[in-house]
Parts: sequence; structure tokens; C-alpha cells
Amino acid sequence: MLWGTIVNACAIVVGSAIGMLFHLREDIRLTIMQGLGLVTIVLGMKMGLDHGNILIPIASLVIGGFIGESLKLEARLAALGKWLGGRRSAGEANQFIQGFVTASLVFCVGAMAVIGALEGGLKGSHDTLYTKAMLDGVSSIFFATSFGVGVLFSAIPVLVYQGTITLFASFLEPFFDASALQAMGATGGMLIIGIGINILGIGKISVGNLLPSLIIAVILSMFGS
Repeated sequence: MLWGTIVNACAIVVGSAIGMLFHLREDIRLTIMQGLGLVTIVLGMKMGLDHGNILIPIASLVIGGFIGESLKLEARLAALGKWLGGRRSAGEANQFIQGFVTASLVFCVGAMAVIGALEGGLKGSHDTLYTKAMLDGVSSIFFATSFGVGVLFSAIPVLVYQGTITLFASFLEPFFDASALQAMGATGGMLIIGIGINILGIGKISVGNLLPSLIIAVILSMFGS
């Protein structure tokens, strides 16, 4: 039942391992990171603009941000990343955390993860997640060249997130209709723009604290799109 998610997680691990084999000069690594930041922003803009009612993503970010900030989700994610990273220098720890959080959000935010996981649980079909596995695997190569081993550990939240949706697919399916997926995708796109801004160093957006906005977007979509 979980084959699609397992393959997806393994693709991230393999892709990250390949990416870490490339020992790049600092200037090259920085340029690649900047390119990834630009691509991430463009991807987020494409997703963020794909919604007819902009009020839902806006309200989702406001409410979700309040919840996330109250729960200090960003700090908890950083603590998890620090724990997974083990004993590292301050610079290595920050790079690990950034890679872990960035890759986790990019790989988990988006309709493909939800749709694929639901298909796996309801129909036993894993084609969507197999496709996502190929995309994530290739992306993880490039992320790992810049962020290192933290990207590899992003396979864990992917496994937990998609696996949970698959196991409880029959219960969750009614909540993820077309309007909910669209609202979630648009809100997620805005979070991805925030990730791109963080990668480029333009500013520091606490994307982790905005994660509850994805759930809020699904809830608000029930009241109108």
C-alpha cells in the first residue's frame, strides 16, 4: 500500500547521496544555490497564482501564521534538524537545518503529494508518486550539492506525511476535493516563494511557522472557493 511513498523517500535518499558526491568550490555552490532560489520562487509564483479567490490563501496565511507562531513550529523544526544533524559546528548545523527544512517543504507542499498518496490508499495505484519520486530524486541531487546531508533526511517527513495520508485515505478523501487541492496548492506556492527568498538571502521568512496555513486553506475551501 505504501510502495509509492517508500519509492519516493528512497529516490530522495539516492538523489541526495549522489549530490553529496560533488565537492564543489564555494563560489560554484553559491551560484547553484542562487539558481535554485530563483527556480523555487518561479515555481511558487506559478502555484500561488493558480487560484480564483486570493482571499483564501491570504486568510490561510494570516490564521496559519498566528497558529504556527504560537506553537513555535519553526524553532521545533530547527531543533529536529539539529538533533538529526548530530554533533556539528554552528555553520554545518545551520546548513543542515536549512537543507532539511527547505527540502522537506518543497517535497511535501503541493497537490501531487496529496493526490498520489490518496490514489495509493484508495486504488492501490502508485503512478503519481512514482512520477513524483523521479522529480524529487533529480531535485534532491541539486539541493544536496548546496545544502548537503540535510536534504537526505527530508525523506523522513515525506515518508511520514504521504504515508499517513495513504493509510487514512478513506477518511481524508472527502476533505481533499478539487477546490481544497487548489487552495492548498496556491497557499503552498506562497510558502515556496518564502523558501526561495530565504535561499537567496533576501530576507528571513519563518516558513515553518506558516505551515498550519495549508490545513487552514483546506478548511476555508469548504466554505467557498
